[in-house]
Amino acid sequence: MFDVLSRMRLGRARAIAFVLALSTAAAFAAPAQAALQIDINRGNTEPLPIAITDFLGGAGQEASTGADIAGVITNDLERSGLFNPLPKSSFIEKPTDINVPPRFGDWRIIKSQALVTGQAKLESDGRLRVEFRLWDVYGEQQLTGLQFFTTPDNWRRVSHLIADAIYKRLTGEDGYFDTRIVYVSETGPKDRRVKRLTIMDQDGFNPHMLTNGAELVLTPRFSPNSQEITYLSYHNNNPRVYLLDIETGQQEVVGEFPGMTFAPRFSPDGQKVIMSLQRGGNANIYTMDLRSRKVTRLTTTAAIDTAPSYSPDGTQITFESDRGGTQQIYVMNADGSNQHRISFGQGRYATPVWSPRGDLIAFTKLISGQFVIGVMKPDGTGDRVLTEGYHNEGPTWAPNGRVLMFFRETRGANGGPGLWSVDLTGYNERPVPAPTFASDPAWSPRIQ
Repeated sequence: MFDVLSRMRLGRARAIAFVLALSTAAAFAAPAQAALQIDINRGNTEPLPIAITDFLGGAGQEASTGADIAGVITNDLERSGLFNPLPKSSFIEKPTDINVPPRFGDWRIIKSQALVTGQAKLESDGRLRVEFRLWDVYGEQQLTGLQFFTTPDNWRRVSHLIADAIYKRLTGEDGYFDTRIVYVSETGPKDRRVKRLTIMDQDGFNPHMLTNGAELVLTPRFSPNSQEITYLSYHNNNPRVYLLDIETGQQEVVGEFPGMTFAPRFSPDGQKVIMSLQRGGNANIYTMDLRSRKVTRLTTTAAIDTAPSYSPDGTQITFESDRGGTQQIYVMNADGSNQHRISFGQGRYATPVWSPRGDLIAFTKLISGQFVIGVMKPDGTGDRVLTEGYHNEGPTWAPNGRVLMFFRETRGANGGPGLWSVDLTGYNERPVPAPTFASDPAWSPRIQ
């Protein structure tokens, strides 16, 4: 394993300090709800003009941190496709005290509908205190405001939490900015790629390698508590399923399975891992109880059943199978009963993943030489394409069920995989920055 123990322990200390800080966070009283809200259920929503000022502070580190916090909030909201952060050069008023209501007329002149102000102060005990206010410019009232205490080097996470609070207040949906992505980092020549598990913030910052590349790694997936990852690795050419504790860097072998093993995933309660095992020339779906290590077989076919994914309530499982002659999507009860096909469109369907909301199943489809990322309802209706390209694969859901991430291969001798995101409208498609080629992403639940 890569030497991550010291880094993970440091990360845990920062997280504990932050959780304690949240328990003392003060929420500022807000007036009655205003009409300002974004309808994210519409197909092509016009981004909401919003002004985000640099957070106030003293000189030196405070001023720099205040500007950095505003920058992260701006980037988070802009990337969602629902907000249009206005350029700072257009601002007429320069706030000097966040406890004084802004001059709303100055913000209406530049067409801003919402305004974010804040400050970042270093306390005498060394903690960083961050406050923010969200204002309805046309309603001339404060919509929400919070105060956080944390260590100075944890300012980036505070920024994501503020962006989440703004997103939720203006859309009515939970945000997804305070989350992480685990993926397979790929380096080296195309025919000799070194693959390492890597984790980073959802916006591409703070990447940390979790494995050293000595063994091939595939299909990383988060546990429901976001602190463990299950993944597949090849040890002496034998596939093993591992559990990796992100905080400590400790890993545990779940099982060593002869033949091929595909796509381990946690059950919603975190007590089981579901996967596909190839035995006797065909592949079927199995679960393993993580406490007893008991393995239970759920499907029995002469075909290939693979890529299982639980519904968020744990009562059903979706998977892909070629039992009907081509790759298609099926759904069954969690005990293996009532197996039935739900995909009937043109093309070959694969890698189904159930939405955290339970309302949709994402998939990859190959049709006419194009790789499509799409969604359908659990009964197979509402099949629609979100994006298509040369090679799109591996969809994973944001925890609010409104955005998907996937990886896309680029052509050519120097090409390779990169991460992309797309929202449910299909209009907001963005590259996700990563320091290397990147494949097989998995989006974490909200960080606890």
